[in-house]
Amino acid sequence: MPLSGMTGFGRAEGAAGDWSWSVEARSVNGRNLDLRFRGPQGFDGLERGAREAAQARFQRGQLTVGVQAKRAESGAAVKVNLEVLERYLAMGAPYLADGRAAAPALDGLLALRGVIEADAGADDPEALVEIEKAMLASIGQALDGMAEMRRTEGASLRIVLDGLIDRIASLAAEAARLAAEQPQAIKERFARRLAELIGEAASEDRIVQEAAVMAVKADVREELDRLNAHLDAARGLLAQDGGVGRKLDFLTQEFMREANTLCSKAAIGGLTAVGLDLKAVIEQFREQVQNVE
Repeated sequence: MPLSGMTGFGRAEGAAGDWSWSVEARSVNGRNLDLRFRGPQGFDGLERGAREAAQARFQRGQLTVGVQAKRAESGAAVKVNLEVLERYLAMGAPYLADGRAAAPALDGLLALRGVIEADAGADDPEALVEIEKAMLASIGQALDGMAEMRRTEGASLRIVLDGLIDRIASLAAEAARLAAEQPQAIKERFARRLAELIGEAASEDRIVQEAAVMAVKADVREELDRLNAHLDAARGLLAQDGGVGRKLDFLTQEFMREANTLCSKAAIGGLTAVGLDLKAVIEQFREQVQNVE
């Protein structure tokens, strides 16, 4: 699948028999795949089915799936829970006995929580199984809608990431150009410093020898080579199918490692400035990568 983000929303509705329902699925960024599920009582297989459906579609993200279901009143048998009703009456008896409360009305008693309940025994188990299957199909539709939105985000992210990679590559090329100027700059700086210390011009051989040692320490070609290799790897990942967010996140750390070393080795102001620009663009890249599945 193409590059995908981790922010999305999907909704689906369905109905079967006396039941109707709606499903909403949301996702935000997450290091791993984490699903939170809320569903109606009596349909215990929904959560397991939702997890399996999410795992088949996604690799990362914090997902929330909620199913709200209701049953038509005409199709649901109800009954009075006498045990609960007697408990309420027993609790109120002392208040009635000493005149602190009036006798309750029937409609008031029936409105108390738990007194009226659906008669689960009236449900056909086979019918409930079919209804649960239909609900699972709606969950799949909601997840598909969310996946499409995540892919749309991924297409936008791809444009941004490609642009940032091109910017990093451009800065790396500028760093290579400036790095070629470092040996001469180091030589001239060393010659001036040595003249200040000994009060006279040093021999050319000594200047060249000492400057060469310093230039080797300031050589950033290996860092730039590794940075360019990492850029090639990032481009390859962006062209792949499937979730590449974790790998891109690791590459970003390697980008920053090379940029930090480049800054520490920079012996001229221009190279330092380019190194700082590199770090800023890499940080922008890192922030965008956090949105990639």
